[in-house]
Amino acid sequence: MCVINEKLSELRRKAMALPLSPGVYIMKDKNKKIIYIGKAKALKNRVSQYFGSQNNHPEKVRRMVGNVDFFEYIICDSEFEALILECSLIKQHTPKYNILLKDDKGYSYIRVSGDKWRKLTYELQKKDDGATYIGPYKSSFYVKQSVEEANKIFKLPTCNRKFPDDFGKSRPCLNYHIKQCMAPCRGKVSFEEYDESVEQALEFLKGGGSESIKKLTEEMKTASDNLEFEKAAKIRDKIAAVKKMSDKQKVVSINVPNQDVIAYFTDGDRGCFQIFRFRNAQLTDHEHFVINNPMDGEEEMSQFITGYYSMNREIPKNLTLDRLPEDSALIEKWLSDKLGRRVYITCPQRGEQVQLVNMCRKNAAEVLAQIKSRTAGEYSVLEELRSLLGLKKIPEYIESYDISNLAGTENVAGMIVYHNGKPLKSAYRKFKIKSFEGQDDYASMAEVLDRRFDEYEKEKESGEGFGRLPDLILLDGGKGQVAAVEPILRKHSIDVPLFGMVKDSSHRTRAVTGSGGEVSINSYRSVFTFLSKMQDEVHRFAIGYHHQRRKNSAFKSSLTDIDGVGTVRAKALLKHFRTVTNIRNADLEELENCPKMTHDSAVAVYNYFHKDL
Repeated sequence: MCVINEKLSELRRKAMALPLSPGVYIMKDKNKKIIYIGKAKALKNRVSQYFGSQNNHPEKVRRMVGNVDFFEYIICDSEFEALILECSLIKQHTPKYNILLKDDKGYSYIRVSGDKWRKLTYELQKKDDGATYIGPYKSSFYVKQSVEEANKIFKLPTCNRKFPDDFGKSRPCLNYHIKQCMAPCRGKVSFEEYDESVEQALEFLKGGGSESIKKLTEEMKTASDNLEFEKAAKIRDKIAAVKKMSDKQKVVSINVPNQDVIAYFTDGDRGCFQIFRFRNAQLTDHEHFVINNPMDGEEEMSQFITGYYSMNREIPKNLTLDRLPEDSALIEKWLSDKLGRRVYITCPQRGEQVQLVNMCRKNAAEVLAQIKSRTAGEYSVLEELRSLLGLKKIPEYIESYDISNLAGTENVAGMIVYHNGKPLKSAYRKFKIKSFEGQDDYASMAEVLDRRFDEYEKEKESGEGFGRLPDLILLDGGKGQVAAVEPILRKHSIDVPLFGMVKDSSHRTRAVTGSGGEVSINSYRSVFTFLSKMQDEVHRFAIGYHHQRRKNSAFKSSLTDIDGVGTVRAKALLKHFRTVTNIRNADLEELENCPKMTHDSAVAVYNYFHKDL
């Protein structure tokens, strides 16, 4: 530790000697390998921040700083020049602690099979198989969605059957019955009618919905003029299907015709960037990128944008973000120079654009939720709780405690665990207060947490059960319980957020309280519901254990009144027969066969319960 502190002090002294000029700084490890590259408006101010107090840095930054052996820097004429140089150096050296985006996005094609009865599919690669390929397209999402829509609208088959070989060999599939396929497999569809639908589908794919409607309308009018009313009716149905599909797309259409929306979500361990791409006012593509060990959101956003649009991505006229990085003006200028026209970066505060950003962010949360087998709703409430309590990371593993007694008798405690927003009942634990008699909820809570962290010291190598530290501790109670437990955490050098759950006069959770005071949760519906359920659950668990001990105590006291039956035999009887009623109904032979019992003690028990007979 001393060597590390000396190294930090040395690096800080060197950082304080840097000029107050814009530039790029290059962090290297002891093997002279570049591990991080960043830019700065003022090199001295930015670089010296890394080597000051480590308490306020995210874990990723602390790890990076711990590996820095020395740093180099390049002075630039402007911060914009530093941004361009930073992008270039990151692409060249791919440092470990910078955001590195892998550009694995290929091209997609619309495939038209080469046989007589053509079929339409979407493909990621162009093959030499005699088929016709339309493309390439950059958006696989757009191609897949468009081909699926075309097949549904024009009722083209998507099965593996070959025509005319498979005519009449089997019954039509479900798509025919839900009117999404004309079912040429029945042998009742002419080739001319089928081929015409294929051509109409290709017109739809090439020209879009509006062009397709225009051409279909002309064909419908021609058929009607020729008195081909059945054909005109079929074309009319296709026009209606195209319009219906267009109406569905309006759900994700916007008033800004050319725009990318980017949002960021992190749980402390991972971060996810989600991108929605809108062209011609409709969602045409979406992507996500997951990064490990995220740092500050604004700095991550800045690096992500420059990295993402360096990968030959089409630059939109409008870029909407859920947070503005400090250098947003520089990034705006950099994008504008690459595009050759003005690009606008915004962070909306109200209206339709805020809804789009929120939708984008929810999708980023969903990606991380799926990685950790959660639902987006569970993830969302944990993120809201993290924000509300000012936690460094999402509380994936929460322990909650409650005390239960009756006038100081059978003093017990319950501990429940919520993992990823759900009760983890295998981790629930019960405690019998041992250090004193009588009623003292504060002392009881202190004893329980003291014993819990004694067990942590014994089991921490396992990382399971008591060997795992929670991300958050919640106590049933207010300031008194929190004040009683804080010294216990200091005693064991445990750095875990600690809060109490405070109830109102109706016994509903109204606030959480910590060393910084109370935080009301009434206006946070999801958090209110989540904490109320947790407080009810820990109370149920603790009071259930209390009732169990009182019941056992009552049973034992009634049994130990019998001559020749002490605590050991009373426990054995209850364990064997389960209830006092079963003991009362047992015959003499059954009592004798019970462990720990003798003939005399069995007679005594039998006579005790049958003395009135």
